[in-house]
Amino acid sequence: MMVLYSGLTCPFSQRCRFVLFEKGMDFEIKDVDVFNMPAEIATLNPYNKVPVLVERDLVLYESNIINEYIDERFPHPQLMPADPVMRGRGRLVLYQLEKELFVHVHTLENPTATQKEQDAARKAIANTLTALSKRFEKNKYVLGEDFSMIDVALAPLLWRLEHYEIKLGKAATPILKAAERVFQRPAFIDALTPNEKAMRR
Repeated sequence: MMVLYSGLTCPFSQRCRFVLFEKGMDFEIKDVDVFNMPAEIATLNPYNKVPVLVERDLVLYESNIINEYIDERFPHPQLMPADPVMRGRGRLVLYQLEKELFVHVHTLENPTATQKEQDAARKAIANTLTALSKRFEKNKYVLGEDFSMIDVALAPLLWRLEHYEIKLGKAATPILKAAERVFQRPAFIDALTPNEKAMRR
């Protein structure tokens, strides 16, 4: 059985929980307090971070790597596009999300970040999400009409906008509407921890 070491408030862990619930498979989640990391995490992951996935003698870390493994190991429903061209485009978008959005999420999740750094991170996220919103003017999801791993990757940030004190203007309405569509998925709801549910009023 797969075991996921998952942070109670960690947006990257939320991605992996979301995929596991989408797959509807047997797994175990071990909740981890990211502010009081148990010693075994450093043994499993040299970077001492969650999420960490353990299956027999396989240990994986980094949420996108974990999720692609789960998707290939349990291909139904398939979350990465079946077409190689679309899959390549999807991986590029995942890379862009990490470089242009989630690098700033790391700042907001860092308790030692200064107010100036956090304000700059909020502004950068708001600007990038507003630009990304144009994708949703004609599409239901990031890559088109089909829900995919890219929507999974983005969802934890969209869920935390209020928690991170990020305000988006009218130009971001399409992405906010798309987010609500994702938030209504049973797997998304089931994957939420009590701490994450408390992030939105």
